[in-house]
Amino acid sequence: MKILYVSSKYNRGKPELGYMPQHYNIYDTLVKINGGINEVLYFSIDEKLKELGREEMNKRLLETIDKEKPKLVFFVSGSDKIKKEALREITNKNEIITLNWYADDHWKFHNYSKYWTPFYDWVATTDPDSIPKYHKRGLNNVILSQWGCNHFLYRPLNLEKMYDVTFIGAAHGNRRKIIKKLKDAGISVKCWGRGWPAGMVSQEDMLKIWSQSKINLNFTKSSGILWKELATIFFHRRYDGKIRPVNPRYWLDNIKVMWISMFANQIKGRNMELPGCRTFTLSEYVKHLEDYYEIGKEIDCFRSIPELINKIKYYLAHEEEREAIAQAGYNRTISDHTWEKRFNKIFEVAGLAKE
Repeated sequence: MKILYVSSKYNRGKPELGYMPQHYNIYDTLVKINGGINEVLYFSIDEKLKELGREEMNKRLLETIDKEKPKLVFFVSGSDKIKKEALREITNKNEIITLNWYADDHWKFHNYSKYWTPFYDWVATTDPDSIPKYHKRGLNNVILSQWGCNHFLYRPLNLEKMYDVTFIGAAHGNRRKIIKKLKDAGISVKCWGRGWPAGMVSQEDMLKIWSQSKINLNFTKSSGILWKELATIFFHRRYDGKIRPVNPRYWLDNIKVMWISMFANQIKGRNMELPGCRTFTLSEYVKHLEDYYEIGKEIDCFRSIPELINKIKYYLAHEEEREAIAQAGYNRTISDHTWEKRFNKIFEVAGLAKE
C-alpha cells in the first residue's frame, strides 16, 4: 500500500530540537509495519509551510496526491495548517482514504475535533470517553485506538542500573513540585527534558537512561498554565504564528477545553514505551489505564505524592519484584500494545487490511 504521511517533522518546527515524537513512533512504524511492505512518502508540514507558505503548501499537497496516487493519506494534524477545503477535495477522491490521528482529543474535542472530523474518511482517538460525544453529533467515522510502543525502536538494552529514579519529559505543570517532594524525602531522582537543569537528551540517550534506571516515572496530567489557558478562550495562535481574536461563538467551546486541560489526565505514549523497553514503570494513575495493563503486576501507579514516595522506597528495596513487573509489562506490551498492532486494527476497520 502506498501511504502519504502528512505531519510536522521537528519539535516546534526547529531541526535543532530533534524530531517530533510521532516521527519515531507513527512514521517509523508505518515504514516498517508487516515487514516493510508499504511505500511511505513523507509530506513534512512544518518544512513545507516554512518553504512555501500556507496557500502554496496546500496546493503542493494536492499536487503530490495527484502525482503519487496514495491509497491512504495518514495525517497527524491538530491545527489549521492544512485547509478544510484541501481536506474536502482529498477525501472526496474515491480511490483515496484519509485518516487523521488525533492527539490530545481528551480536551481538543470541543474546539477542534468535532469541527474537523467531517473532513476525513476516518479519525482515530485515544480517548474512550469522547466516542459518545462523536456519536451524539452524528459522527461515526471515529476509531478508538490508543498510544503504543514502536517495538522496532524501543527495546530492552540490558544495561547496568545506575540511577534509582528518573524522569524524562518537560518540567511543566506540577512536575517540579513532585520532584522536589521526592528529593526532600531523600530519594535520588534525576530528570531530563525541557525546563530541567540537565536539559534535553537525544532519542538514543533517552532509551539508554530508561534501561539504566531502576524506576522510571511517568506523569499523566496536562501542561495547563492558568493565565495561558484563560488567554486561549479569547485568542488563538494561527498557522503562521500570529495571534488573532477568537470569534465569540467559540468562547464556550474554549472554556470547556480550558477547564478540561487544566485538570484532566490522559494516557501517554510513555505508558507503552517504558514497559516496551522492559523497564519498571511507576505511572501517575489515569482512567482506563487498567484496560491496558494489570496495575501492580505489569506496571504500577500512584495517586498522590505520599503514595509515590512510599512505592519508590518499596520497589527500590524489592528488586526481584520490581524486575518481575518490568518483565510482565514488557510481555504485555509486545503482545498487545505495539504500534504495528494498533495500525493493523485501524487498517482493518478502514477497509485497508488486504491492501
